[in-house]
Amino acid sequence: MPRMLRRAAVLGATAHVAANRGAARANAQNAAAQEAAAPEPEAAPVAAAPPAAAPADVYAELTQLKELLDAGVLTQAEFDAQKTKLLNA
Repeated sequence: MPRMLRRAAVLGATAHVAANRGAARANAQNAAAQEAAAPEPEAAPVAAAPPAAAPADVYAELTQLKELLDAGVLTQAEFDAQKTKLLNA
């Protein structure tokens, strides 16, 4: 019984983290869209492009996706699609 409770807790925590990351990404995308729609000032300084996602972040996200796959939350096709998206980004 305790093992089932641990699995439920891990699944709940993983889902919570995934939801928070999804919300953060949506907020970032909305902010980027609003920024793109805003008129650009005449003498805007050129900002350097942000560095690509660190390999540790990609690894952590892949690990979470694998946990969701193992828990039965994701199908193999969904997992493969997300994995491809992460690795090609």
